[in-house]
Amino acid sequence: MIIEDFIPFAGEHCETTAMGNLLSHAGIHLSEPILFGIGEGLGFIYWDMKGMDFPFIGGRTKPDELTARIASRLNLTLTMQETASVKKAWSNIKVKIDCGVPIGLKLDCYHLDYFTNKIHFAAHYVSMYGYDDEYAYLTDTTQQGGVVKTRLETLALARNEKGSMSSKNLSYTIEKINELPLLAPVIRASISSNAYHYLNPPIRNIGIKGIEKMSAEILKWPSRSQNMAHDLCLTALLMEKGGTGGAFFRNFYRDFLKESMEICDDSKIERAYLSFKEIALLWHEVSTCIDKAGRTGNMDDLKQASELLLHIARKEKEAMELLLEL
Repeated sequence: MIIEDFIPFAGEHCETTAMGNLLSHAGIHLSEPILFGIGEGLGFIYWDMKGMDFPFIGGRTKPDELTARIASRLNLTLTMQETASVKKAWSNIKVKIDCGVPIGLKLDCYHLDYFTNKIHFAAHYVSMYGYDDEYAYLTDTTQQGGVVKTRLETLALARNEKGSMSSKNLSYTIEKINELPLLAPVIRASISSNAYHYLNPPIRNIGIKGIEKMSAEILKWPSRSQNMAHDLCLTALLMEKGGTGGAFFRNFYRDFLKESMEICDDSKIERAYLSFKEIALLWHEVSTCIDKAGRTGNMDDLKQASELLLHIARKEKEAMELLLEL
C-alpha cells in the first residue's frame, strides 16, 4: 500500500522534516525554519553523566516538544500512540497508511538499512507513506537520502529500541479540523515563549548557563577522553551537521527570524536576526576549533573554543532578552 498523492517535503532536520511531510500532505505549506521557530525549537543543553563516554551537546528543545508545539500553534489535532507491543505498533501504522494518512515515527536510526553511520540515537524522526511485503517506504532528511526505504524487520527493531530518549514504538498523525490561525501572531507568541524558556531554564546545564558550563568543561575534555581524535572530530561533526548544539540550529533560527521580520515587520526581530547571523558564524568557529584540536592534538584550539563560547553566551542572552519583549 503506497499513498499515491504523497509529495515529499525536503528538510535538513529530522523532526521538522517529518512534521513538514505530514503538514504538506494536509495542505499546509510552511518552510522548515518557520516550523522550527513556531515549534520553539531553539535551546541548548550540556549533558554529562557518570558512565557516559563523552558529553552530549544539544542545541534544541527536548524531542517530541517541537512537534507538539507546532501542532498546538497551528490549531491542529495531534494524535500520538505508544505501545510496548511490536504487533500493535505495526497495526497502528498499517491502519493509517491503509486510510491514506502518512504517519510520523520516532525510532533509533542505528537499525535503518539506509543509515551508513551506525550510531545509536533513539530520537530520530521519519515519516512513512507506504509499505509492501518486504519494505517500509519513508522520507528522511536530505542528508539521509530523502525518499528511502528500510526492511520491515529493521523498522520494527528501530521503533522498539530502548535507551536514552527512546519512546515505546511512538507514532503520530496530524489532522486539520479548524482554520489555520494568522501566522504573524503565531510567530510573535512562539518567539516570546521560546525566549522566556531559554532564559529561564529549570537546571543550570541548559540555555545560557549550559553554554557557560561547556566553556569551562571543554578544557577538561582531554583528561576524560579515551580517543581524543575520534571524540573531538565526531563532536564537531555533530555540532555542525547533525544539529547537536552548533551552527545547524542557529542557522535555522537566523532564517526563521529573517522570514519573521518580513511577516511581522518588527524592528526588534530584525535586530535579533542580525545578532543570530553573527551567532551562527561564531558557533561554526567553535566546531572548527574542536575539529582542529581533534586532528592536530593542539589544545590551544580548545582554549579558543572556550573563549568563543563565553562570547556566544553573552550574544545569545542579549538577543533572547530582546525577543522576550515582543
